[in-house]
Amino acid sequence: MDAVEPPARILKVVQAQPRGFCAGVERAIDIVERALTLYGPPVYVRHEIVHNKRVVDALREKGAVFVEELDEVPDGGVAIFSAHGVSQAVEDEARRRNLPILDATCPLVSKVHKEGQTHVRNGKEVVLIGHEGHPEVDGTRGRIPGGVHLVTSALDVDDLEIGDPSNVAYVTQTTLSVDDTRDVIDFLQAKFPSISGPDVKDICYATQNRQKAVRDIAARVDLFLVVGARNSSNSNRLREIGAEMGVPSYLIDDADGFDPVWLDHVDVVGITAGASAPEELVQELIERLGEFGTVVEESIEGVKETVRFKLPPELLEAAD
Repeated sequence: MDAVEPPARILKVVQAQPRGFCAGVERAIDIVERALTLYGPPVYVRHEIVHNKRVVDALREKGAVFVEELDEVPDGGVAIFSAHGVSQAVEDEARRRNLPILDATCPLVSKVHKEGQTHVRNGKEVVLIGHEGHPEVDGTRGRIPGGVHLVTSALDVDDLEIGDPSNVAYVTQTTLSVDDTRDVIDFLQAKFPSISGPDVKDICYATQNRQKAVRDIAARVDLFLVVGARNSSNSNRLREIGAEMGVPSYLIDDADGFDPVWLDHVDVVGITAGASAPEELVQELIERLGEFGTVVEESIEGVKETVRFKLPPELLEAAD
């Protein structure tokens, strides 16, 4: 008698909504692509335009040159600032050299810069809630006159010394965990009762939406996969949220980073992507999962993002 084939494995894949590109990332990529159209290659981008290798490699192939510092940009070269923003000193150096500048800083990051500057004009010392070494933090520090006090966790608040505790304000990095930031704000308010700041409103809408989407589906899955770069703050937060909810959670650059061992005793896989990760990487991961069973996809209804940010006026000609 012929052997009976075992039933094919079914893998249910639940996709978070929203996931992937946010309006700030779309705008930054669009700026580079339209700059290449308007000025022709090469154009020079200071640091990664966004934290994603696939995106950076694709733009590099089109003629974008990624540099660490402005001294790598030749005289007359078009200089583009990344979505994370740059310090005032970097912008001043570009203007001193008369470099054509295109600023791809996310408007929500620019909003934080302006808030910090307003606090300083009002005579307040500024506390920045963020992660040391992140390019957004470096840029924000360099945009607020007199510098800032950087805190990352509630524990840092204990060591915080302010000249006039009655005259202090705070701003936040836009890509943090909403829960962690709320805890830090609570500690700041307890230590400095008169402190002013925006609650968690400076955690950008896209970061909040993606974090909520993870929470909405984490209880329904056996494994959570986040597609995003290791140096992406918002992607790391998504993985941490899944882990905090008791689900084995992994951050991977792409489908090649997936380990089949993770599927042991797993029937339902949750997938999301950081704000800098293109949707094609999610679809490639789903194809990879299909090598280990029959994939049944499910998308969860979530917030539909309709935000679009305007291009710099210099590029309106290329937008026509």
